Amino acid sequence: MTDATAQLTTAPLTTADGKPLKAALAASLATRRRRALLLVAPLFLFIFISFIVPIGQMLFQSIYNDTFSANAPALRQWFSEHPKGAEIDESAYAALAADLVKMKEDKTAGVAGTRINYDVSGTRSLFTGTARGANKLEAPFKEALIAADKKWADPIIWRAMRSASNPWTIDFYLAANDFTRDDTGSIVGVAEGQAIYKTLFWRTLVMSVEITAICLLLGFPIAHLLATLPMRKAMLLMILVLLPFWTSLLVRTTSWMVLLQSQGVLNDLMVWLGIIGDDGRIQMMYNETGTIVAMTHILLPFTILPLYSVMKTIPPSYVRAARSLGATSWTAFRRVYLPQTLPGIGAGGLLVFILAMGYYITPALVGGADGQMISNMIAFHMQKSLNWSLAAALAAQLLAIVMIFFWIYDKLVGIDKMKLG
Repeated sequence: MTDATAQLTTAPLTTADGKPLKAALAASLATRRRRALLLVAPLFLFIFISFIVPIGQMLFQSIYNDTFSANAPALRQWFSEHPKGAEIDESAYAALAADLVKMKEDKTAGVAGTRINYDVSGTRSLFTGTARGANKLEAPFKEALIAADKKWADPIIWRAMRSASNPWTIDFYLAANDFTRDDTGSIVGVAEGQAIYKTLFWRTLVMSVEITAICLLLGFPIAHLLATLPMRKAMLLMILVLLPFWTSLLVRTTSWMVLLQSQGVLNDLMVWLGIIGDDGRIQMMYNETGTIVAMTHILLPFTILPLYSVMKTIPPSYVRAARSLGATSWTAFRRVYLPQTLPGIGAGGLLVFILAMGYYITPALVGGADGQMISNMIAFHMQKSLNWSLAAALAAQLLAIVMIFFWIYDKLVGIDKMKLG
């Protein structure tokens, strides 16, 4: 009996078909993992195509722009053979003349000139105008090009062409931080009065923090009321909270324009009540005030819903137990109830902050010059100036700021504690 028992305990366990049990379990687990991967593969593919690839293209566009270098091979070679500070001699002008002829044939003078126009305004027309008569240029090319347009003697244009001759560049990040290069190629600040991007980034950050704080202050009591009311009344209040989601964003924004303008409903009401005179109407439109008010109204539900989902799970008996043990209402709220709502506060605050950082339509319609945010400048460069590389650099920095705050939240609160619903 002892030998038989020992033989049974040392023999490997097998399945009904004789396969080792360990190998069968491993094969079953691998099959389940493959099935799970197939189920989530469409989602991963969608995220990769619609999210990761565009962000990757944006980051690449911010450091790579070959619209000039690809259309000016002769100049690119001349710049590579002559270091910075070298005299712009006849050979440089000959290379420029050869490239202008090529640009005329390929019809790319406007494209190349646009790249230089990012650094020196007015150069697009310089390229297109000179390229039209490039076939008639004869040696000496320096005199011929300067005779065609005196701007070709400007060292700033040659500095810009040298910089653009290399498709890999950090110049767009310099421009996004209000820096540029001087005649020697050194990094310097832009002229006073032209520095706008730092101001816009700071304004965007400050306004996003203000909007987040206001949304939390307004959303917390509403979410608490939703969590404590009887179900029938809570559902009615929830409909009112969700009602903005059923209304177009454009309609909500234009409604605030009607309410806040100088001849709008609020000013007319205050004049009728005698609070202000007709000549003392308050300017609440086309400034930061209008942007903050409209964006707070639009983003408030994104604070209420995460808070409500957390508060609904907190047993009321906890606060009653604290009060029965002698705690005041404020102490019970501060030490018992509030700490349990931190996941909702963090989730709602982070969600509103991220949305506010990238908001575009509302500041464009309500903000005016004083209420514009960095997203409006990104849209301008994408749609009007067509400086996509600068827009990509601005967007990349905005993404970096959001990721920094996301990292800070993870360190202070913990992303695993976030609850969105």
